[in-house]
Amino acid sequence: MKIDANSLPDDPEQLKRMLLELQQIVTKKDEIIHSLLERFEVAKRKQYGKSSEQLPGSGETFNEAEEVIDEADKALLAESEINKSNVVKSKPKRNPLPKNLPRKVVTLDLSSEEKTCDCCHSKLHQIGETRSEKLEFVPAHIKVIETVRPKYACKQCEKIGTKNHIKLAPMPTSPIPKGIATASLLSQIISAKYQYGLPLYRQEKMFNDYGIELSRKTMSDWIMRCGELFAPLYEKLKKTLLSQAVIHADETPLKVIKEDKSISYMWVYCCGTDSPTSNMIPNIVLFDYHNSRAASCVVNYLDGYQGYLQVDGYSAYGKTEAKIAGCMAHARRKFVDAKTAQGKNKTGKADVALNLIGKLYGIEASLKDKSAGEKHQVRQKKSKTIIDKLHVWVINNKDKIPPKSKLGEALTYWLNQEHKLVTYLEDGRINIDNNRAERAVKPFVIGRKNWLFSNTAKGANASAMLYSIVETAKANNLLVDSYLNTCLDELAKKPESIEHLLPWNIKLG
Repeated sequence: MKIDANSLPDDPEQLKRMLLELQQIVTKKDEIIHSLLERFEVAKRKQYGKSSEQLPGSGETFNEAEEVIDEADKALLAESEINKSNVVKSKPKRNPLPKNLPRKVVTLDLSSEEKTCDCCHSKLHQIGETRSEKLEFVPAHIKVIETVRPKYACKQCEKIGTKNHIKLAPMPTSPIPKGIATASLLSQIISAKYQYGLPLYRQEKMFNDYGIELSRKTMSDWIMRCGELFAPLYEKLKKTLLSQAVIHADETPLKVIKEDKSISYMWVYCCGTDSPTSNMIPNIVLFDYHNSRAASCVVNYLDGYQGYLQVDGYSAYGKTEAKIAGCMAHARRKFVDAKTAQGKNKTGKADVALNLIGKLYGIEASLKDKSAGEKHQVRQKKSKTIIDKLHVWVINNKDKIPPKSKLGEALTYWLNQEHKLVTYLEDGRINIDNNRAERAVKPFVIGRKNWLFSNTAKGANASAMLYSIVETAKANNLLVDSYLNTCLDELAKKPESIEHLLPWNIKLG
């Protein structure tokens, strides 16, 4: 804005007011510019930088003056116990091939003429041998199972003219009655899509290469019928999940073509760990589809659950009867963004928070194989002190930092979520973060990049069902294809009890 000096008033008080107004406008514009530059740095790191959240740097566009550390910050940084010792990279070593694989031994021997010494022409004798291994891939083969059932009739009844009864053996049960798909074919289609993210149109092309016309529509129908078949097992897993002391939850968007809303959501609930451990907590991952992100989705699913629910900061989870535990990784992520905006190789206030949070994770690393009781004792003795120190630091700095800056957003998030972030101190069974759920939902997110959307709500519900079975099998170190095959064969028989099909009870052939 250009100002004409001749048009300015002569009154000093009026000039002061104008100067203050101008200063407020400039300050506000500076804050907007800094905020935009911060967002640019964060977006640049997410697009081109490393995904690691361990104190990354970024471009040196600017360094906010209000983020320069003071003496108190320096004292906190000086207390950092982060181990920065150099890690010696181990030399790559080829692992031996599994002993259970079938082997074909090929012996390459010298001819009779070559088994003589080149010097004295004496006969050579064997002193040993060398062995090497190579992997050979045998392409999948498809075969037709033709079921023949001989028919039997009574000759005596035919002679006397009475009604003759024809007898034959009953058909074996099948997951898709009167269909051509066996349990092995269905398990292959399901695992290809839900474990390896191979869309049905690509599978259609793959089967065509084998000379089999199998349309994606047919396979889609089979998948939905398999989803219905797995419903009893899903409900059994859900009942077990809701009996646990701690549950993790998260949600991710999903596009369903034939739905009223443009964006639907797939919710995930899990307990245990990513793979079997010595503890008695079962590893379960369950997905639940809704065309909404409303609180009623999680409230209805948990149905009065009153244990610990570990989640991110989404307020819908607070509507449940569960006791909410926050996610320290989300809080750390906010400070990582502030560190990125701070500039490369520059130390600022974000480093103080990141170093204190780093200490918390260092304590958790040392407690990896400890019991819940031992974790609780150590957290009360060590972690609580660090969290209290971090909380005091946040309160002391919240009025010094512009709230719309990345660091201001990180401080606000901490203040809003602190009562949830400290919940893990109460019970050793609770994790410091919700990474268990974030890892559980990741295969769905990766698969979504391949198949992009679901066509109908029925298809999305079938996907939720089958993703649940696949991811639970993976979390229990089962061969997914074999587990699906066994379950489909057994569920087709409609057994009274499915206890033997639970991942921790299953006996695969």
